[in-house]
Amino acid sequence: MTFHLKPILVFALLFMSCNTGKLTVVGSIDGDLDEASAAQLISGSDLIWTIEDAGNKNNVYGLDKKGNIIKDIDISNIKNHDWEDLAADNIGNLYIGDFGNNSRKRDHFFIYKVNNIANIKDKTEAETIRFTLPDDIKSEDFEAFFLWNNDFYIFSKENKKTMVIKVPNTIGSHVATYVTDYKLKGKDTRVTSADISPDGSTIILLNHDRIWKLTNFKSDAFFDGNVESISLNHDSQKEGVCFINNTSIYITDEDSGKEDNNIYKFKL
Repeated sequence: MTFHLKPILVFALLFMSCNTGKLTVVGSIDGDLDEASAAQLISGSDLIWTIEDAGNKNNVYGLDKKGNIIKDIDISNIKNHDWEDLAADNIGNLYIGDFGNNSRKRDHFFIYKVNNIANIKDKTEAETIRFTLPDDIKSEDFEAFFLWNNDFYIFSKENKKTMVIKVPNTIGSHVATYVTDYKLKGKDTRVTSADISPDGSTIILLNHDRIWKLTNFKSDAFFDGNVESISLNHDSQKEGVCFINNTSIYITDEDSGKEDNNIYKFKL
């Protein structure tokens, strides 16, 4: 039996394929989430976890690969001051980065730990990691982080230089440690999300139209190795990235009124 696609459908499929550049669309995020601000996979769950940023609910959402909301979990004891990114450990705990700082006036920042989130039905409480910046570092906007060797590495969102600080994965209050800063190559170098591969050998930094791939680094001198800028040939408000495995990533973007608010896959 032979099936014939209508010309308009063929055109739509071709347009969607070309319009997403090097990215492959795997799902369209539920329209109830206008500002999917992160993407994270966790051990023990086959969902893609996301949050919304400032002005939205203090909820964490688990999406299937098509973008449907499967889990909607209220984190009842904390507020969404400006949630920006998610990280995870290898035993199924999820971490929320509440360190967005558009005004550059925040003095205190938070990382919230949600234990064993895959087994939570619809409501839970989080533990809190608080941190401030060293006295000689001015307040910056942070939108990206990952967990590695039991430290959180947090990246500032700015065009001049990306600053990296680290905070220990320990409940309580801390002063962040300055790690380094680096001028990334590109017209727009604001980092909106970050992740590290399961084997710890590759770091991805996300921007609206590109990623930076960091490899061959020693310890946490991340920019002393290879720093490769990869154009995605697609420009949207990309806010979430996470590794699927050591060679492939998911990327999500926010709804900007265009053909966005999708889950994309990209092979490095």
